[in-house]
Amino acid sequence: MTDANAPAAPPAKPRNWNAPNVITAARIVATPFFLWALLADGGALGPWRWVAAIFFVVAIASDALDGYLARKHNLITDLGKLLDPIADKALIGSALIGLSILGELPWWVTIIILIREVGVTVHRLFEARSVVVAAAWMGKLKTVAQSVAIALALFPLAGLVGDWIVPVNIATMAIAFGLTLASGIDYVITAARLGKRA
Repeated sequence: MTDANAPAAPPAKPRNWNAPNVITAARIVATPFFLWALLADGGALGPWRWVAAIFFVVAIASDALDGYLARKHNLITDLGKLLDPIADKALIGSALIGLSILGELPWWVTIIILIREVGVTVHRLFEARSVVVAAAWMGKLKTVAQSVAIALALFPLAGLVGDWIVPVNIATMAIAFGLTLASGIDYVITAARLGKRA
């Protein structure tokens, strides 16, 4: 006979290698293939460019999928918190580097974005025990803007819809760049405030 007043047993801790984390890890492992496909045509906008662009869109969609599955089925783990930002930064960083290698994006844009992304990620990893900075709305908006801008840059759409898509792509990339800087500054300010309170 059990004691009705006994405290309920804590819920079982989810396993590290669950479905969301496997999806995230697969995205990391497959990122070198994405970069190879992007550079395979040497900027000729051939079939491998389409493969790279489609892969990028699918990978971004899988990022939303693994997050949804983790929240819905209570599969959030420390490993997932570690792998997810690494997967995002690896994919976006590879896309930016590839576009710069092909001469389609200025290197200074890529370098500044990478400094911001790597800096924030490293800070999150090393300071998570003492200062936890939750993802702000600006950071989430930045990620969406980067994904849209990079996807437009990857797909060789000018030959299909006309050159009007070029200024549209430039505008979306400029918005993504601006949000990257703004969200980075916001993160630094928020982290400093939380650090003082701690």
